[in-house]
Amino acid sequence: MKTYAVKASEIDRGWWLIDATDQPLGRLATRVATLLSGKHKPTWSPHLDTGDHVVVVNASRVRVTGNKLRQKHYYRHSNYPGGLREESLADLLARKPERAVEMAVQGMLPRNRLGKAMFRKLKVYPGADHPHEAQRPRSAQDQDQEAS
Repeated sequence: MKTYAVKASEIDRGWWLIDATDQPLGRLATRVATLLSGKHKPTWSPHLDTGDHVVVVNASRVRVTGNKLRQKHYYRHSNYPGGLREESLADLLARKPERAVEMAVQGMLPRNRLGKAMFRKLKVYPGADHPHEAQRPRSAQDQDQEAS
């Protein structure tokens, strides 16, 4: 008996559509990161990007529990003296809600070249419209019902 190892040429990528309406931000990010990394497939391999493309719509309607809207802050620095910038989650969701979802998912992916390749397959939109209809993405709710 030999162990099967998937090759890069044998990877079959699908497209998933996830509606973020009323879903908790962390749980949504976990599902998206699993689909992007390919861990939902039997051919998952730790050294290859076997994941699928994921389209997240209605990012502006994502739900946040607890006091995170006030207490969670995002920081960035310009590398100049006094260049530290701070933004609360409430401000970020009001200004650019797709960035909040992207940052939550990116924090759950590997911090290497493989993680960057996985992150490039993520498409997030604040509303219900997206330009990926030609790829015929499957709804992630269908996957949840099949697993049950």
